[in-house]
Amino acid sequence: MKVMVTCGPSYEPIDGARRITNFSTGSLGISLSNSFTDLGWQVTCLKGEQATCPAVLRACRHLPFSTNDDLALKLATLAGEGSWDAVLHVAALCDFRVAGMTNERGETLRSPKFSSRTGRLSLALDPATKVLPQLRGWFPHARIVGWKYELAGTRAEAFAAAFTQLAECGTDACVLNGTAYGDGFGFCTATGFRPCAESSALAAWLARWLAAGKRT
Repeated sequence: MKVMVTCGPSYEPIDGARRITNFSTGSLGISLSNSFTDLGWQVTCLKGEQATCPAVLRACRHLPFSTNDDLALKLATLAGEGSWDAVLHVAALCDFRVAGMTNERGETLRSPKFSSRTGRLSLALDPATKVLPQLRGWFPHARIVGWKYELAGTRAEAFAAAFTQLAECGTDACVLNGTAYGDGFGFCTATGFRPCAESSALAAWLARWLAAGKRT
């Protein structure tokens, strides 16, 4: 099996010294990559530069990424290799990028490093590049798994978000987790749902599911 896993956070720069990112550590993607590597699979892991998980990554190939656009470029390049069996998009990417900075008078500021002496500043945020909806175009024959980490809303709303992702992004499965879902993980496909109590159970189930769907 030739498998790609993305993991960890992306970031988007505010200026030359600061950035916005999220709390993802990369631990789940590293764990999945190592589990698949232990099965003898050919695993490429793209890990965010800001991932803080100290676990050793044993994938046969490791590529770091920074921003959403950097990850998108690397995925599009890897797609040119062909013959990918699966892509697991575990990475937690930024939803927004910085479009501009203004001061209290509404004046637009530009600087390689904004000074705190300037006073209160306001960031303008634009939606960042969405990577998941592009994966089917890059990897038309691979099994693609997306993630939904839901913190707000009800469990029913979390499931609705997962199934919306499946429909809108053309993915084969969505792994649902977060406080809105509850403990563990939910593996969702267009035809059903399977709970996995912990990351090791998720890795075992994904291995069976991917192996069963391998191209011949």
